[in-house]
Amino acid sequence: MTTSSHMITPFTLSLLAAIVLLANCRHDVMHTGPDDSDLPAGTSFLEPAAQRNGDAQAGYQYLIYGNYIGSGIPLQVFKQFFGANSPDDLNRTGDADGVPFNFNVVTASNGVKVVAPTCLTCHAEKLNGQLIVGLGNNTADHTTNQASMFQTADLAVKLLYGQNSPEWNAYYPASRASQTIGPYILTKSRGVNPADKIFATLSAHRQLADLAWINTAQFDVPLETVPTDVPAWWLMKKKNALYYNGLGRGDFARLSTASGMLTMLDSSEARQMDQKFPDLMAWIRSIEPPAYPFAINQNLAAQGKVLFESKCSKCHGTYGTEETYPNLLVQLSTIRTDSMLSNSYRIYPEYSTWYNNSWYGQGPNKGQLLPNNGYVAPPLDGVWATAPYLHNASVPTLDDLLYSAQRPKYWKRTFDNSDYNKEKVGWNYTVETSQTNINTYDTTLPGYNNGGHTFGDVLTDTERKAVLEYLKTL
Repeated sequence: MTTSSHMITPFTLSLLAAIVLLANCRHDVMHTGPDDSDLPAGTSFLEPAAQRNGDAQAGYQYLIYGNYIGSGIPLQVFKQFFGANSPDDLNRTGDADGVPFNFNVVTASNGVKVVAPTCLTCHAEKLNGQLIVGLGNNTADHTTNQASMFQTADLAVKLLYGQNSPEWNAYYPASRASQTIGPYILTKSRGVNPADKIFATLSAHRQLADLAWINTAQFDVPLETVPTDVPAWWLMKKKNALYYNGLGRGDFARLSTASGMLTMLDSSEARQMDQKFPDLMAWIRSIEPPAYPFAINQNLAAQGKVLFESKCSKCHGTYGTEETYPNLLVQLSTIRTDSMLSNSYRIYPEYSTWYNNSWYGQGPNKGQLLPNNGYVAPPLDGVWATAPYLHNASVPTLDDLLYSAQRPKYWKRTFDNSDYNKEKVGWNYTVETSQTNINTYDTTLPGYNNGGHTFGDVLTDTERKAVLEYLKTL
């Protein structure tokens, strides 16, 4: 990650409102719709919804060049104060050349060129020095309110152009929203994501009728910031519902356009995004997980496959020539992982109610937010690359996930993207006795608990090693 990308974290994070966990169905995977009698205990089947088709190549161009956050820092201000000489990770040309990979240079509605965040703020990460588009960002720091950065940028834009200038008008919606949400989206540890709180705060400041901005929140914003991990995009092609709790139903392209709530003037801009996002979904459906880059013991992996298919596949599916994915929601009473995320939309129903009654929840391609009492058992393609684990990133390695007794209460990692543990499959970490700084994950905090998902505890040490070796192959 570049220095400049971290300097504007609060602004870029606002993109997360709905882009997190984009999903769709893949045609080469069997989706079963079993009778209730066929389901594992404590689970329910998530029905699929019709999705729009799109042009994958057009979607990729839209991703790396497109205008879906139409307000940002004027290009010249960005170059002067934040630099524009970042590594060319995306091989872009024109104004975007030298701009960090998680920003696009776009033209605001009044013709001013601005630098605005993209989906890759949260959905791209480096592993062993290589940028992997679609891998969730697991290094971002949301522990401090950096809205003051926009106060500084405000002064710069005013001094250079004046408060009545086109440049200020192109910049102000981004500044207004970022300073509004800044105090509300703080996390307790580095590496987790406040996407749900971003959505809650932005929806509280958007009119129901036309999505226009409201300075005063129309309903209370929850005090809690629910920490989440950012899952990999390549998983989403198999899923029938968005988000860890299966909350997002209906048209996934429509659901994802809510990212525009950060800066849009009104719902007319949402409609423009809605025409482009089916292309973006098509590209997301086309990407595949990265292959495990280290040696794999194939004999041990073969043993692990047998164990996995007998003990894990009912919820997580099967892999290989004919893949299956059951799309099951596992009830809280069964999974027993931290309940804050699952419970949040039932405790605060005004947010899903607002969404379902807004433009986003209307029409033939509508999206819906339907709260559930549990979490979706995810597909495991490329799981080796997606540490840390569970929906709140509370478990550093797959080995710890499969043996709950050894999960650390306080643990710290280096946030070096090459500090990988091949044996435990995940991040190297040190065990601590308390949270010494933001790099320490404290599982005693509300929302950060690492309990639950104890199904791997039945495995012997030998069996667990075999399953881990098999998971490297997915």
